Amino acid sequence: MDQQTDILQRMDGRVNEWKSTGDARHVFLGCYRMMTGGMLEAIDANVFHDREWISELLHRFAGYYFDALTCYDCGDRVPEVWRHVHEVSAKQDLREVQHLLLGVNAHINYDLVLTLCDMLEREWNDLPPEQRKIRYADHCRVNEVIAGTIDRVQDQILAPNDPVMGWLDRACGRLDEYLIAGLIRRWREEVWQRARTLLTETDAMGRERLRKELEADVLRRGRLLAWSV
Repeated sequence: MDQQTDILQRMDGRVNEWKSTGDARHVFLGCYRMMTGGMLEAIDANVFHDREWISELLHRFAGYYFDALTCYDCGDRVPEVWRHVHEVSAKQDLREVQHLLLGVNAHINYDLVLTLCDMLEREWNDLPPEQRKIRYADHCRVNEVIAGTIDRVQDQILAPNDPVMGWLDRACGRLDEYLIAGLIRRWREEVWQRARTLLTETDAMGRERLRKELEADVLRRGRLLAWSV
């Protein structure tokens, strides 16, 4: 089994398990699975400047998600942003779109910052300006893959279980998809800037302070997303 097949089958297995038990975490992972499939197709189609770099980033990024999930399932220490997502999913009755954005918030705004640091730290100081621009361009090109997936996410994951989302889609056309795509695009721009900030901090204690500040910010955003009337 190749690495691409393995990651998709791992996601499919969890999604099917959570659907069968009524676990709301299937909403985010179902979306993430669609977007990962879209990313793998884009990599195969040579959409990116550096397909090897993006492919490694994609799998390292997924590793953060599954590592946190494994730690949570085993009762081990887990990042607070993910502990919050798992506990809210189990205890609160939220709309499908809230479950989606809770996962997106934790995975993009926290995990992706750390993933980019992992990927860029080993090379950043030696990269010429043009190559740094290519890294950023590939980071931004992911936004196009995400935007192209959101319509299917809404039709297949959100709308069937949330009549309000179906009504919103019919009433607003693609406006709601544009809003979600725009939100994720803004978050991913923030992520790039925060990763750059972490890279410039060479002191271990200073970097840990920045990580804690990042986690606190993402956790605050997650609590706002989980708010219900």
